[in-house]
Amino acid sequence: MRLIVMGQQAFGKDVLEKIIQKGVDEVVAVYCEPDKEGRPVDPIKEFAIENKISVIQPVHFKDKDTLQKLASYKADLMLMAFVNIFVPELARNTPKFGSICFHPSLLPLHRGPSAVNWPIIMGSEKSGFSWFYPTDGLDEGDVLLQWECPIDANDTVIDLYFKKIYPTAVDSVLEVCDLFRSGNPPHIIQDESLATYERRCTKKHALIDWNKPVNQVYNLIRGTNPAPGAWTTFKDNVVSVYDCEKVEGDGISGRIVDISGQGVTVQCIGGRILIKRVKPDADSKQSAEAWASMSNLSVGEHLGNLTS
Repeated sequence: MRLIVMGQQAFGKDVLEKIIQKGVDEVVAVYCEPDKEGRPVDPIKEFAIENKISVIQPVHFKDKDTLQKLASYKADLMLMAFVNIFVPELARNTPKFGSICFHPSLLPLHRGPSAVNWPIIMGSEKSGFSWFYPTDGLDEGDVLLQWECPIDANDTVIDLYFKKIYPTAVDSVLEVCDLFRSGNPPHIIQDESLATYERRCTKKHALIDWNKPVNQVYNLIRGTNPAPGAWTTFKDNVVSVYDCEKVEGDGISGRIVDISGQGVTVQCIGGRILIKRVKPDADSKQSAEAWASMSNLSVGEHLGNLTS
């Protein structure tokens, strides 16, 4: 088939590389976002140029010239691998078989831009990815295929996405192509009664409330590690919290109950969080032990007491 790959960053680049390595289908063009001043060249653009593939970087797909350029490639299929810009129906349907889009969740669950964060934050036990037929709705089209994996009790975003979802999703692009080449790709209708939508997970959502049950606090920290980074405060100073573990113990929520070589232990409802790695505001990531020493933390003090 003649393929257009639309994507960005490492995932888009790796999908492109996988197709080229297989050598069955021809990538006739790569579409990615416009260059951003002061930012490095997008890996997918760099890789496409190295392989002498045309790179197109439209701001949008509203004008006639952009649509005509898309049509000129006479593509059979457009693969949308990590796409942030809206692609209207006229553009999506330009290739012979239309377009197929990747999403890192088990649709219709976790529609939206932070589909890896929210399942961990919400305490889900499984996640995965979907390839679906995009529509004008947010992640609402029929599903071509899905892959499922467990969310283990200690998984962070790095574990779930980069160690589980990412490598399998890159490999799956070859199955996607095979399904279209077969002439009868599946169309699995999403069950709207099960649909969930979550907004982008930002720093606002990542504020730790030490007065919550320990499992909720633990899931929030895991589900925002490494980005956007859970955070708390100490004496009006903001500190992001990364690696941690749950430990047993009762006491007053938010109180520091232990400081050791392992880190800083903070009380929640029904258990404690042992903070191992942090990033103080305007500083680099460091061990919680080093932060405790630098900040003169003492057992009995409280986190989360921002007053300014």
